[in-house]
Amino acid sequence: MMSTLPPRNQNLRDLTDAYEAAGPREIENRAALVDLLDCGPMAFDRTHYTPGHVTASAFVVAPDQASVLLIFHRKLGRWLQPGGHVEANDLDMITAARREVTEETGISGLTLVNPGLFDLDIHDIPAHGTTPGHQHFDVRFLFQATNLRLQPSPEVADARWVPLQEVEGLNSDASVMRAVRRIVHEQSL
Repeated sequence: MMSTLPPRNQNLRDLTDAYEAAGPREIENRAALVDLLDCGPMAFDRTHYTPGHVTASAFVVAPDQASVLLIFHRKLGRWLQPGGHVEANDLDMITAARREVTEETGISGLTLVNPGLFDLDIHDIPAHGTTPGHQHFDVRFLFQATNLRLQPSPEVADARWVPLQEVEGLNSDASVMRAVRRIVHEQSL
């Protein structure tokens, strides 16, 4: 049967279908993302607030895989992985995630660790100015950097390489810790 979804929606639907959810919350997140993708191009529109829209982000490990790249998010006041809104010229989610890393931290030349989704999270974004509260359906990929040189953009308060064992001590969130545990677990295999 031929898909009626736009190509970008179908690309993400294929990645979502192949994603191995770990636990009930991730299974619910995957189902909610599939529902959102059914609304067509609006799924990627940053002004689609009910329930929200797709964003793309990346967990980037250092060349030695001992540290992860985190940014200090100004509006949320937390250490998070680089990421953000999907742009109209992003052909797919991997391109969007890679672009966000480069824009926010200056890191380029990223190697995708595996071709599928690394993590999937749906989180609430509080109202800010005229933007109502909504949800980000964040699709996350795992990359490895080829160098450690950072050039944070003015849009982030700070960017740094954080040793994996020290992430828990930062003001971060549960989804970042879940991803760090997954990174450590995959390294031990």
